[in-house]
Amino acid sequence: MSSIYEKYQLKQVINASGRMTALGVSTPRPEVVEAALQGMNHYFEMKDLVNKTGDYIAKLLDVEGATVVSCASAGLAQAVAAVLVKESDWLLENLHSTKIENSEIVLPRGHNVNYGAPVGTMVALGGGKVVEAGYANECSADQLAAAISPRTAAILFIKSHHCVQKSMLSVEQAAVVARKHNLPLIVDAAAEEDLQCYYRAGADLVIYSGAKAIEGPTSGLVIGKTQYVEWVKRQTAGIGRAMKVGKEGILGLTCAIEHYLSAKKESGAEMVAKMTPFIEQLNSLNGVSARVVWDSAGRDIARSEIKFDEAVTGIATGELVEALKQGEYAIYFRGYKANEGIIEADVRSVSPEQLTIIAQRIAEELNKEPRP
Repeated sequence: MSSIYEKYQLKQVINASGRMTALGVSTPRPEVVEAALQGMNHYFEMKDLVNKTGDYIAKLLDVEGATVVSCASAGLAQAVAAVLVKESDWLLENLHSTKIENSEIVLPRGHNVNYGAPVGTMVALGGGKVVEAGYANECSADQLAAAISPRTAAILFIKSHHCVQKSMLSVEQAAVVARKHNLPLIVDAAAEEDLQCYYRAGADLVIYSGAKAIEGPTSGLVIGKTQYVEWVKRQTAGIGRAMKVGKEGILGLTCAIEHYLSAKKESGAEMVAKMTPFIEQLNSLNGVSARVVWDSAGRDIARSEIKFDEAVTGIATGELVEALKQGEYAIYFRGYKANEGIIEADVRSVSPEQLTIIAQRIAEELNKEPRP
């Protein structure tokens, strides 16, 4: 039998970019695949499945409420809709055509990012309107509070490496502002690894990707205060219908969370040990310097930063990144700073053998005849 790569004429990928949606995010462990398969092969009363697995996850995480959604973006849209619709049966079915006076969602300007889709798009899908607080490079608690008006429905905090990190208030500070103004605080923590800290910091709703750090199937997790989680669940009869999660996603993610909480995770120090020979190989190349850097959002993730002296290499780093996708393997990096001659390699999903292939491919491209 031919492989899926042969059958569909797909290119094999070496994923040195991390847990990215564009590459299928992660590869769940066999137990998670088996749980998803069990779900696919049985029938359930779906409302009962949603409620019972939500209760089970809530107990695992020691939070008031939890529910599985189709992905983190869906969780964000439904969380916004939840704080607008609340208990209203009319708004649940007519959110798309009803003008809501108090629909503003306040977030720091440096958090209004595109993570693969704009944050504002998900807020708008939920019926909200983004109001930015502070500036692109700073937002204090006072600046966040200053953006609140009688039309404000919630405060939104995006915890992501995509966001500006410097001079930004913390989740704890945002929670104080939210309490003072009697507003819910929604935290989008899609790729974050700690499934409890933002809830404990005072967030009313916290949203995670089920497929990133947790390494479950394509899915999302919303945890939080009971009332708000129940309002999110109501959205299955509203905008959530277009983003419903299947039984395989619910059971697969529930299983993945169990294993995630008990399994030993690869530490940053272990990542450093894995990448050290790789860095040594790169540093032997003319015009290349590599070193260990740590995750900009504060997670225990070490990466290889690779800097190219384009005057020496003779190729723009952006062009090199594209060339490395064209060989036998499509090699993907974190290329957010390629315009500065810098890329990063995330080694969590890469084997030592693949790191050797990456170093060899970089050397091959740099040793090609000079470009005209």
